[in-house]
Formats: sequence, C-alpha cells, structure tokens
Amino acid sequence: MRYLLAILVAALLLTRPLGASDPSPLRTLMTGDESKGWEAVGRLNIGGGSFCTGALIGENLVLTAAHCLFDRDSGERFKLSEIEFLAGWRGGRASAYRGVRRAVVHPDYAYTPSKQSPNVAKDLALLELEKPIRNSSIIPFQTFSRPRKGDEVGVVSYAHDRTESPALQKTCKVLARQSGVLVLNCTVDFGSSGAPVFVVEGGEPRIVSVISAKAMVRDIPVSLGTDLETPLAEMYEMLAAGDGVFTRVETVQEPKVRKFGTGAAGPGGAKFMRP
Repeated sequence: MRYLLAILVAALLLTRPLGASDPSPLRTLMTGDESKGWEAVGRLNIGGGSFCTGALIGENLVLTAAHCLFDRDSGERFKLSEIEFLAGWRGGRASAYRGVRRAVVHPDYAYTPSKQSPNVAKDLALLELEKPIRNSSIIPFQTFSRPRKGDEVGVVSYAHDRTESPALQKTCKVLARQSGVLVLNCTVDFGSSGAPVFVVEGGEPRIVSVISAKAMVRDIPVSLGTDLETPLAEMYEMLAAGDGVFTRVETVQEPKVRKFGTGAAGPGGAKFMRP
C-alpha cells in the first residue's frame, strides 16, 4: 500500500500545477429546497460518540467506508446495535431513522491503526437496514463506473464542523487514479469518511467513489477515494450468499469522458489521515 501511495503522490506532483483547477467552495445544505435531491445522503451515528457519512443505494442498503465500522482505539468492529443511519439529517431532524440489520466489509479490507497508511482501495462497507426506507423524497442513488483522470466530480458530506447539516461541493477534480484509488482535490474533514463522490449523468447524480482518507502532499490538501465497480459487485455477492433480503441497485456502463484520525508521514512527504 505504501508503494501504491508513493505512485499516486508522484503522479499528483507531476501533473497538477499549484493553483490549477481550484475546486468549488462548500455549500451547506441548510434548507429543504437546498437539500432537495440529496436526502439519500445521511449521517451514520456509530458507537455513541462518532459519526461518518453514508448514502442510500437501495431502499434498505447504505454504502460507506469500511473503517467507519471499527473502533479507532481497540480495532474491534462496532456492534450493529451501535450503528444508526439518519437519512437527510439536517437541523436536528432526519427524513428517516434506521438501525442496521447486517454489515458487510469488503473481504480484502484490513483495518489498520490510524497512524498507518490507510487501506484505501478496498475501504468499502455495505449496511443492510433493519427496514427499507420507502419515502418519495428519499431516492436511492445509482452507482456508476469510476471517473477518469481530469474528470469533474462532486461530494456531499458531513464533518466535525458541519455535524447538523451536510455540505455540497459541486465541483472538484480527479487528479490521479491508480489500482483502485482516486486522488481528488475535494474538500473533506473528520466525519466525511464514507461520503459519496458523484458524477452527474443525464442530469442525475450517480456515485462513483467513496471518501476514505485525506492527505497533505507538500502543503496541497487532497482526498482519497475508492474504486466501486469490482469491489461493490463482490460485496453484493456476499450479501446474496446470506438470506437475500437486501435490494440491489444496478450499476450502469462506463461513462464517456466528461469535462464537466491522526496522520503519519507517508511516502513522498504525504501525510494521510482518516477523515
């Protein structure tokens, strides 16, 4: 993993001049009108004292980052009874509240302490909710093939400084991609782990990645996201091997190119942190 991150850092430094392709600012989604269309993004309350971001990709299925399900101090998995999904959480209220019935972590994901370089490429988890969310204002997102280098994406996330309402960054860019990891100039912070990364296809936002970590590369802030295509299909198979209660969402074909924790020093002078 350290070798992979070294390659990504090198690619970033070689291809992105300082100040180029600045991302759009964060816009907090404070009102119902501002939040319209994003209600399927929610806050995941975990372990009674922490939270991540997750997104509904089926009426009873939430996509997030795998490391969110592990206690940072002990490395143990949180109990399912300690996890709650708050769809569209805003201003102290959610559009729907759900507990978690099952949780599937990608089989190749291995939790590492926060002082080590994170296992980004397979940092994915699927949460099957106790009851489906059937609400006309909460529409699950479809997923999409991963974007190419240079494509524009967007992120909706919660964070430590925006715990009560999510924020939308409409435009940021894929700076590099390598072996299942995307390097982005999207703005994330603690609590943004698991946040969905979007492209807009046919006027609809579709998820192409999940935020796993943030990093500083020679004072340039970047975020790291996972690839979805193969890992997500593998986790669907794991769920199907159980009791088959979950509802699957179909992934569409490859899109056209569009123009549209505590860290430790990593290779190439990068500092990696779990947001």
